[in-house]
Amino acid sequence: MEETARNGLAVETRELTRSFGVRKALNNITFELPEGAFLSIFGPNGAGKTTLVKVLTTLLNPSSGTARVSGYDVVNDAVELRHHIGLISHNPLLYPDLTAEENLLFFAEMYGLKDPKGRVNKLLADVELDHRRLDVTGTFSRGMLQRLSIARALLHKPDVLFLDEPYSGLDPHAMDILDGLIAQIRGEHTFVMISHDLDKGLELCSHALILASGKVVLFEERQNIDVRTFRETYRATVGTGVA
Repeated sequence: MEETARNGLAVETRELTRSFGVRKALNNITFELPEGAFLSIFGPNGAGKTTLVKVLTTLLNPSSGTARVSGYDVVNDAVELRHHIGLISHNPLLYPDLTAEENLLFFAEMYGLKDPKGRVNKLLADVELDHRRLDVTGTFSRGMLQRLSIARALLHKPDVLFLDEPYSGLDPHAMDILDGLIAQIRGEHTFVMISHDLDKGLELCSHALILASGKVVLFEERQNIDVRTFRETYRATVGTGVA
């Protein structure tokens, strides 16, 4: 696909809807996210946050409307799009019987990387797991698995990195590692992050999105957001307080 087809947008949705029976998990979602941005998505359980990310990462098809990521249609160009995105979710997507190194080499070869060993070595060092490279991941803690899944998602240097509550279950040291890694690679990717932590989400983002009952309550650039007003909007609209 030609670069001009992207129009400088990393994510573009138009009246995006996803239904499960009579319930609309996403209801006419429309927004545009520029390349290089960091979007934090907020909302209560059941708001549609994870459904939105699943649609944008080709794990679910929309019921109606359209979505494009890095210029690729999430339905018609799904196979090609998967080479341009990375996903960090609650499921680390790792093989418990393989070592950390074997897991990353497996995915590196799937992506056809020219120097898989070198890339794996760098990422293991970046997430501070090089000393556990020969240990099977079935013995890893939640935090270690999360760090290794971050390395997995970054292997092919995706255009857009999706993070579904990446700080969940991390100890303070692992959180510091993730903060440092995000700061290090911030200029290389567009980020889309689901967060229940308003402080962390607003600290990181360039754009913020609040979802409630599958609808967009607010979509705004961070520079235009007053934190106090944002919190009040969140509380008043969502009705669950600050998570």
